[in-house]
Amino acid sequence: MAGIDTAHLIYLIVLLAMVAGWFFMHSRPNMNKTLQLAAVWGLIFTGAAAGVGLWQDITRDSARQHLTISEEGDIVLPRGRDGHYYLTAQINGAPVRFVVDTGASDIVLTKSDAARIGIDPEGLDYLGRAGTANGETRTAFVRLDEVVVGHAVDHDVPAVVNDGIMSQSLLGMGYLQRWGRIEISGGELRLSR
Repeated sequence: MAGIDTAHLIYLIVLLAMVAGWFFMHSRPNMNKTLQLAAVWGLIFTGAAAGVGLWQDITRDSARQHLTISEEGDIVLPRGRDGHYYLTAQINGAPVRFVVDTGASDIVLTKSDAARIGIDPEGLDYLGRAGTANGETRTAFVRLDEVVVGHAVDHDVPAVVNDGIMSQSLLGMGYLQRWGRIEISGGELRLSR
């Protein structure tokens, strides 16, 4: 049962209860017909709710973006449902999920991602300024010991930590320029060295 999480187990139990309830309702000939119909509709509603929950899990799992490496060694990212490209890189040995953002000048880390890779965001000097869609924010310059994407390993990579509210770290042009070619076509982003 290592592959089944609690939410899936609850959905399966609800579906089992629905099927068991259906057989119970059919085997009770003396029960008032109105109560039988109410119970059947209750089971239909419960089954529909469980089905919606399972469908959300299925679509969320299928929407997870997976980095693939082509035969030529290129990194290939499928476009997400929201139109963005997502990439998980190993930063200082820890996985960090990025939005690939050609409009960002640098690698921009959220405070929480910075903390996960061993940088104390509270101990940084936020001397820089960056213009964002939400206005100006303060930034702190840092250097990342190691950035691993697929088979590509880069050392001593410059980045900034954002002092403002940011939901996702950004993989900007400061890092993307290390790749020889960036190509977006057919719903895929391809990075080549």
